[in-house]
Formats: sequence, C-alpha cells, structure tokens
Amino acid sequence: MKMEITVAEAMELINEIRHPDGLYEMIRGNVKETVGQYLSELMETELTGFLGRDPYVRVKGNSNHRNGSYGRKFTLKGIGEVALRVPRDRRGEFATQVLPRSKQYEDALRHDLCAMFLSGVSTRTLAMMSQRLIGRKISPMEVSKASQELAQAVEAWRERDLSSEPVKYLYVDGTLFSMRIDGSVEKVPILVVIGVNEDGHRTILAVQSGDKESASTWRELFKDLKRRGLDSSRVVLGVMDGLPGLERVFAEEFVNAKVQRCQIHVARNVLAKVPRKLKKTVSDEVRSIFYASSKSKALKFFEEFKSRWSNELPSAVKCLENSLDACLTYLQFPEEEWICLRTTNIIERVNKEFKRRTKPMEIVAGERSCYTLLAFVCLRMELRWRSKPIGNVAKNLPFFKELADEFHTK
Repeated sequence: MKMEITVAEAMELINEIRHPDGLYEMIRGNVKETVGQYLSELMETELTGFLGRDPYVRVKGNSNHRNGSYGRKFTLKGIGEVALRVPRDRRGEFATQVLPRSKQYEDALRHDLCAMFLSGVSTRTLAMMSQRLIGRKISPMEVSKASQELAQAVEAWRERDLSSEPVKYLYVDGTLFSMRIDGSVEKVPILVVIGVNEDGHRTILAVQSGDKESASTWRELFKDLKRRGLDSSRVVLGVMDGLPGLERVFAEEFVNAKVQRCQIHVARNVLAKVPRKLKKTVSDEVRSIFYASSKSKALKFFEEFKSRWSNELPSAVKCLENSLDACLTYLQFPEEEWICLRTTNIIERVNKEFKRRTKPMEIVAGERSCYTLLAFVCLRMELRWRSKPIGNVAKNLPFFKELADEFHTK
C-alpha cells in the first residue's frame, strides 16, 4: 500500500503535534495497531486452512464452522502490548500457532526479564520500569515466575559431575541471607566451596544451605562433593577460617590434605584481646610473623613477640600460639601461590558479590530463589577468573616478569 501526503498536509500534521515526543507516540501507536491487525489476520488465515474453506462458504453435512473471535493482548519485544482478535471455531478444536498458549509476552522478553533480574534489578523495580519500557506493567509475581523457569538449569549446575575437575585446593566458608521461609523472615546460612585445579583456575563447586557451625553439615557437604565425582586424593590443601569442628571433619574426609587457617580471621581474634592503644603495634608484629619468608623466620618472630607480650597480653599471645602452625601451612606450597593461600579472601570476595546482588531485594524469596541468584553470580565470577589463575603472575604479566629478571641480573 502506497501512502501519499502533500508537503502542506505534513506541515499541518507537525504543527498539530507541536512536539517530537507527540509524533513518536503517534508512530508507536500506529505500529502497535498495525502489528495487532497483521497477527489477527494471520490467525484468520490459519483458521481458514484449518477448516479448509474461506469465510461464508457453506458445505453440506455436520461440518465445523467459524464462531467469531475473542480479544486478547500480547506483549512483543520492541513493540509493546498489542490488541488482537483470536478467531474460534464452533467445536473448539482450533488452536493457533501464532500465539503461545497461556502466555502474555514472547519468550525473548521473558529472557530479558530474567537477565535484568539476575543482574541486580529487583522485581519491584522491574515492575515499575516495565510500563515505561514495553507499555505494559509486569507484576513482581510475573517477574518471579519468569525467573523460576531457570530453576531446573540451576539445579543441573549445582549437581554437575566433578570427575573431570582435577582439584588440588579447596576454599570453604559460609554466609547468611535473609530468606522468607513459611511466611516469616529467617537468617539462613549458605555454604560455599571453591576449588582450584592443577592449572590454578578457580571454580565454584558447591552452593548449599546448611548450618556453618555444624561439623556434621560440613561432613555431608564434603561427602556430596565426592559423590559427584570429586577426587579427594588429589586435594592437598583446605583454606578455612577455623569454624568449630570444620578442620577436623575436613582432615577426615580429605586424608591427603593439610589445613591453612585464614590469617585475617586469626589476626582479628588476636587483636580483639589487645587494648586500643596497642593495636597498631601488635598488628604490625603479627603481620611480620605471617609474612615471613620462611617458617623458621616466622617462628623466630613469634618467639620475640611472645617474650615481649606474654606478661602484658597473655590472652593474645595464647590465641596466636594456638593457631600459629595452621596459619603457616601455606609455606609448604609454591611461593608464587602464597598470596592466595594465606587467607580466605577468594571466597570472601564471592560472598561480597552475593551480598551486593541480594542487597536490592533485602529479603530473598526462599531457598530456590537464592540458588538462582547465587548461581548467576558464581558463573559471572568464574568468567572473571579465567584470565587470572592463582600463582601465574608470569603468564599474566610477561613484560614485568622479564623486566624484573633483567633488574636482578644487573
């Protein structure tokens, strides 16, 4: 169809609108109306093919007939909500293939909603934005329902086979989330396990709810990792923060592994027993112990620390002494990996991302919803880690490595 309009008519139309936004709004309205008519006519043609004859054509016998139509609205990506007329047959046998049954918007739009939700936009914010973006308000319940369709993929990821993962180090920790459980808000701990393979690449092996203070809960989690194919004989180190019973259970489940206690957690425990005016001095001395170049030097620095503070700060000295061996385990491993093995910073960074993602929601709508959000964060973190294997600074920064070697040879 060719539409002709004179210059005078065009100018008159523009003057009536008086603002570009009005013109754009008119165009959008025309596009929606045209698309609605096109899809309605397409379904009419589909019904014609189903019945085998054009409208108003009569045939003898007890044949099926048209039975009018009913109104329906459907939201399309990039267009918005369009009004449609869906034709019917008298027997109720016709089902159009143009529109998905029992859906109010196309799958591409649902995928966009899921992506925005997982990226940090709350369901309420999405509901408010939808009217402006697509011309139709989508309720928070619809957003939640769309994201729930990811649950099956999330469960498959959480239960994936680990037999092809040659894991040598494990980082274990837990964090708390506010969840709506049975009509009330509860603090639910989520346990996280990160593995480091032979090439230094990190991967998140487990995200599971459970009491992080319970040794039996950790034992079940470690057994589940082995059930999924994790080779426990390859694991040589576990990095953790010294939760009650955790180190003992870890040693029993991974008999070839040693335990590295997080130095930051130990340092905090020591400083908690030190008066405010001495914290800076004690902190510097504890740091010199933890960052010693060898175990013999670390023990020497500790003896000096002990002789200086045993009378004035016996509780702090005792606290450090009890954890010293577990804090220096990292010295038995390659020096280029020490910076990553001293603490649980790797897993603390993941927990921080978990909190940042769930902060807009304040309360997570149940355990399954929490897993969906955390799985997305985990996969995004793993993408970042691909270019940053632990201990491989030489591969990431070859120029600086060559420069350093050249400097030392002079």
